[in-house]
Amino acid sequence: MSVHTEKKLYQRCSKNSNLTTHLKLHVNERAYQCSECLKDFTQKSYLTKHLRLHTGEKPYQCSECLKAFSEKYKLNIHLRVHTGEKPYQCSECLKAFAKQAGLSKHIRIHTGERPYKCLECIKAFTQKSDLIKHRRVHTGEKPYQCSGCLKAFTQKLDLTRHLRVHTGEKPYQCSVCIKSFSRKTDLNSHFRIHTGEKPFQCSECLKAFSKKSGLKIHIRVHTGEKPHKCSECLKAFSEKSELIKHTRIHTGEKPFKCSECLKAFSQKKDLIEHIRVHTGEKPYKCSECLKAFSKQSALTRHLRVHTKEKSYQCSECLKSFTEKYKLNIHFRVHTGEKPHQCSECLKAFRVKSKLIKHIRVHAREKL
Repeated sequence: MSVHTEKKLYQRCSKNSNLTTHLKLHVNERAYQCSECLKDFTQKSYLTKHLRLHTGEKPYQCSECLKAFSEKYKLNIHLRVHTGEKPYQCSECLKAFAKQAGLSKHIRIHTGERPYKCLECIKAFTQKSDLIKHRRVHTGEKPYQCSGCLKAFTQKLDLTRHLRVHTGEKPYQCSVCIKSFSRKTDLNSHFRIHTGEKPFQCSECLKAFSKKSGLKIHIRVHTGEKPHKCSECLKAFSEKSELIKHTRIHTGEKPFKCSECLKAFSQKKDLIEHIRVHTGEKPYKCSECLKAFSKQSALTRHLRVHTKEKSYQCSECLKSFTEKYKLNIHFRVHTGEKPHQCSECLKAFRVKSKLIKHIRVHAREKL
């Protein structure tokens, strides 16, 4: 049996560290034991570090912000927050990181490597933390609970955002217009109003959007998808907001009330337009004749006077009209529909104005 000499040990293991410490790896000697959890260590320094898990001791303190750490290397990494030092650089895109772990995760963007796989659905992730979060989709676990309303979340970040509903905190402020937001993503989306950036483009018609959600909703124009269905009449909508507005037809709810005359509306835009009756505001101006209107739709109709555009065409005789309501009235020529009936003699008319004229005949007869 060969003797494991010092010379042979260095040759076999190529180990240049302390020999005595290293030998303990071969003989599995672990002389230092934690009295709390009985875990064993080969070196006293390892045990000392480990004990801080139980004692909560954090002897290494940042001189800038006074944050404390249990290990010196963690303090050294933290100091880069203040110095801005990023010693780990990606060789592909030259992006730099303060931590080696940050670089390792980033490199997977270039390699496409996803080493963390879900055993339930085979979905793979670049980071272990993302796999842990994803697993909760299958388990239904929601470990983060709001102490205010007891609502639970799968991710700590979602709870942090939710808490701002109760506190009203909006820590993300726009540097241009000082508007504040509770979420950074909302600030980023808002900022595109100022820059005009629209990074989300439709592959069908190339229309671009400032928000991903805007593109998602737009795509339904091409697919015809209407995922939001009314439980009363089964009418379907591509947007949830449209379903909410529609539901008020059934409930009769009119949450938007005018402070001047107390008239109520089911939609906010209708209230905004109504308020102009009181203020006299007419923000929509014709560039041709400078005539102003309180509604965008009124300006659109008016512009056809100048353009002579007749965009509403009868499918029967191909006659065209500038406004939809005029087409609807005309179409009664083909259908024979006469919805306006005299209550005196039951004579019916296609147009309401004809009925009004007719009623005067009866009024004169009674004189």
